[in-house]
Amino acid sequence: MNVYTTDKIRNVVLLGHGGSGKTSLAEAMAYLAGLTSRMGKVADGNTISDFGKEEVKRQISLSMSLIPMEWEGVKINVLDTPGYFDFIGEVEEAISVADAAIIVVSGKAGIEVGTERAWDLCEKYKLPRMFFVSDMDIDDASYRQVVEDLEARYGKKIAPFNLPVRENEKFVGYVNVIQEKAFKWEGKEVKEIEIPDYNKENLGNFRDALMEAVAETSEDFMDRYFAGETFSETEIREAVRSNILDCTTVPVEMGSNTLCQGIYTLMDDIVKYMPSPEARKVNGIDTNTNEIFEANFDFSKPKTAFVFKTMMDPFIGKYSFIKVNSGVIKTDDVMYNVEKQEEEKIGKLYVLCGNKPTEVPELHAGDIGCLAKLSDTDTGDTLSTKAHPVQYPKMDISKPYTSMRYHAQNKGDIDKIAQALAKLSAEDQTIKVVNDGQNRQTLIYGMGDQHIEIIASRLQNEYKVGIDLTKPKVAFRETIRKNSDVEYKYKKQTGGHGQYGHVKMRFEPLADNTVPYEFDQVVVGGTVPKNYFPAVEKGIAESIQRGPLAAYPVVGIKATLYDGSYHPVDSSEMAFKVASSQAFRKGVMEGAPVLLEPIAAMKVTVPDAYTGDVMGDLNKRRGRVMGMNPTGNGKQVIEAEVPMMELYGYCTQLRSMTGGSGDYEYEFVRYEQTPSDIQEKEVADRAAKVAEGNAED
Repeated sequence: MNVYTTDKIRNVVLLGHGGSGKTSLAEAMAYLAGLTSRMGKVADGNTISDFGKEEVKRQISLSMSLIPMEWEGVKINVLDTPGYFDFIGEVEEAISVADAAIIVVSGKAGIEVGTERAWDLCEKYKLPRMFFVSDMDIDDASYRQVVEDLEARYGKKIAPFNLPVRENEKFVGYVNVIQEKAFKWEGKEVKEIEIPDYNKENLGNFRDALMEAVAETSEDFMDRYFAGETFSETEIREAVRSNILDCTTVPVEMGSNTLCQGIYTLMDDIVKYMPSPEARKVNGIDTNTNEIFEANFDFSKPKTAFVFKTMMDPFIGKYSFIKVNSGVIKTDDVMYNVEKQEEEKIGKLYVLCGNKPTEVPELHAGDIGCLAKLSDTDTGDTLSTKAHPVQYPKMDISKPYTSMRYHAQNKGDIDKIAQALAKLSAEDQTIKVVNDGQNRQTLIYGMGDQHIEIIASRLQNEYKVGIDLTKPKVAFRETIRKNSDVEYKYKKQTGGHGQYGHVKMRFEPLADNTVPYEFDQVVVGGTVPKNYFPAVEKGIAESIQRGPLAAYPVVGIKATLYDGSYHPVDSSEMAFKVASSQAFRKGVMEGAPVLLEPIAAMKVTVPDAYTGDVMGDLNKRRGRVMGMNPTGNGKQVIEAEVPMMELYGYCTQLRSMTGGSGDYEYEFVRYEQTPSDIQEKEVADRAAKVAEGNAED
């Protein structure tokens, strides 16, 4: 592939609801650009961007893929992203380096939740955008309805650039609103035709709206507009491009991905209207001077690049996707990783088309490429020169809240599973693996149940290791509600020296249950020698790890040693440690033991129409709704406190209730006493496991 300068680059991300046609659009664009001689199909598993085994099997996009293509002397880096909400992290990685977006909407399905989410992301990142209405070859596709719905949601920003032409209910051509001309496809060519009568009214309305937008770009244009003058096509296009760049105009185009109709116009308009990287701003921090480094994709500044994604290829190894933020990066450059404070030799530079690498000699500011086998560099790191060590801000990646406990199907695979999960989480920033030592479980966190299911499937198919997923164990705690006074004498004679330790102890609840325990001694008269006090405390410290009620950690308890006895020959530190641990168990069971459950502070963001359903569901989950706050865009943030044991399966339930439009987040806030029925069940479950010999589970 040729080397392109910054002004000849367009970085475009494809966004939209799952199934709206993003991958087939990318495939049609690649075919027109000459990357392929035949368009692949998602159903056949032979598209450029869906190359993973799971993607082929499930016929959906699971990860971001890059397809660079050349069009009219310009390089278009197309970033194809998943539309399903469980893979939002891939979308966030792609959108962080895109300079423009195409939001794909199915002409049959219309505006969906994924469409609205795509718009919200573009607003967040201030990305110039364009709608592309796909599926126009389907009989019941309605371009007019999609445009009306877009105008109802987003107002005067929406500017249809073309209209469909149909003959005998078949999609055969389009009307260009700017040119006021109609065209019909004949094979790979188009010929001009008369504008059909049924298009004339809509054409007039769309063109009037477009002329208003053009007139508002300058006082001169406004005067000419009110004087009844017309604008030239060149003036219209320049004004429209200016409006698109500042996000005050959002074009709508349409076509058929599978028939490759309307794609040529789309690619032309990407080149004409979408910004090159030099129109965007990007700043980092020079860590030498702590001053702002205004990179702004300037090729003349010191070379810097941001690593926005990692891909683990089973044959070649690790690929680091970069966007060059300044300078020109060349083969065999030595770059400095500010985060790791390590130098990395670049070696070869690549551009990846799907999973196929092509070597290039250099990448200019604004371009996207790949570096192979960087040992110390991860997603989110910055590469720069050691003379100008620059660091860019981390990406804003969604936090995973859905978790499942996992067990290795084969105990000999535990290390392999850990290594495989490390590779998967390096690729996908929304995968988190947590070793919960206190509750003796290992958890996988993902963006939803489907996400975690696919992780397990990838482990099996790609890394040949199996895991079983089960419901996570809730992090209960144990404490006491009243004082107790106990004694325990440990006495053992086995010939020779015996074992003897005798303690009398008081146990009382602490007001602060975030403190595991406090230990004190008020022994008088030397009934227990001072040198055994540490052993007594050690017995307590070990015992709180597994409480006597249901084997959960104990919190909020004060232990006071006040008396006891010893034997001058048989007493030992071990004997007093055993005596204190047994006294602890006895003291807890006599102190009205209770289970404490973790409580989460939760925020659920939903459209106004669903607030009643969501609050009703939170009440069923023993939640306490604390209030609601409007966000200003037709949504409410419901704040509630909910027991964490009730959050299992909440992601799926919320999506079901809200059609996928609800989001939530939570964090642990405190422990509260567990209701008696739940406590009884936990204690009974624990007793059953002990009886079955599974006490360690």
